[in-house]
Amino acid sequence: MTLSLLCLAGDGIGPEIMAATKTVVAAACAKSGVAVTLTDRTIGFASLESGNSTLEEAVIAAALSADGIILGPVSHNDYPPREEGGLNPSGVLRKELDLYANIRPAQSFTGLPTPTGRDVNLVIFRENLEGFYADRNLFAGSGEFMPVPGVAMAMRLITERGSERIGRAAFDFAARNGRRKVTAVHKANVMRTSDGLFLDVIRRIAADHPAIGYEEILVDAAAALLVRDPGRFDVIVTTNMFGDILSDLATELAGGLGLAASLNLGAHNAAAQAQHGSAPDIAGQDRANPTSLIGSAAMLLRHLGAAKAASAIESALKTALAHPETRTADLGGPLGTRAFASVLVKLIEESYA
Repeated sequence: MTLSLLCLAGDGIGPEIMAATKTVVAAACAKSGVAVTLTDRTIGFASLESGNSTLEEAVIAAALSADGIILGPVSHNDYPPREEGGLNPSGVLRKELDLYANIRPAQSFTGLPTPTGRDVNLVIFRENLEGFYADRNLFAGSGEFMPVPGVAMAMRLITERGSERIGRAAFDFAARNGRRKVTAVHKANVMRTSDGLFLDVIRRIAADHPAIGYEEILVDAAAALLVRDPGRFDVIVTTNMFGDILSDLATELAGGLGLAASLNLGAHNAAAQAQHGSAPDIAGQDRANPTSLIGSAAMLLRHLGAAKAASAIESALKTALAHPETRTADLGGPLGTRAFASVLVKLIEESYA
């Protein structure tokens, strides 16, 4: 098996956790018989300094032609305006590659405490291209505007096609992985037309999967229930903004954003992406925990058919995180970014011995 992966390190701690991720991916692929090519391209502030944009057209073209993308964190809130080259690489790539599904598992790790003391094991399917996200919900221009001074408005886009795609992705995943229930999260009591359309579509899909339980919960109630009883959830399917917020809550309840994997999925392309930000305050200090990006890369490998490599990485992460002596400093361990990656490589190699 041969794979070509495009690596976009991004800003802040991005280069450090990308280096760690590449080391681990290369080891897992080598041991499992996958010939992988890891190609680096520049995005973010480094791209802006050397060119005219935080995301050059050539990088978008390279992303379109790669088998998959590993995307590091970016400091897009600190970028200059769009007209001065300050594009959000994450948002642009999702739109240009039609990455309609953001799949975010929230799973606690053995040996690591959770904020509530409860185990978490759920997956959130977040629609990725619509909703209130002004940088991607229109064909051209922004989805928010000021019609007169002192008045700002935002448009919410919900389509039958977008709801159909994310709904089918969630139910197909549940069917393949033995998940017992899908929960549609919404706010149809207020946004009756847009979330009403979303729910109509999800209900039709649910009817095609009678063996899988189905329920609908208001987003505010879902947030409360995630804290009170995360075990009641299995697979959550929801719109863009609700999914963004709830997935951060769920992964924090599972142990922290630094542990949370994420995959952006389209019909023809896929991008692994850490759930956390660029953490510029610790950049360059070998202190960043690379678990999120490494776990995301494992999700990408599994999607691309390299299941043995993915399982080797996931098993190594579980083993390393289970023991204090093989954790990074943010989790009370002694290891830096590079040393943690070395531990994972050793565990992967031992698993094939």
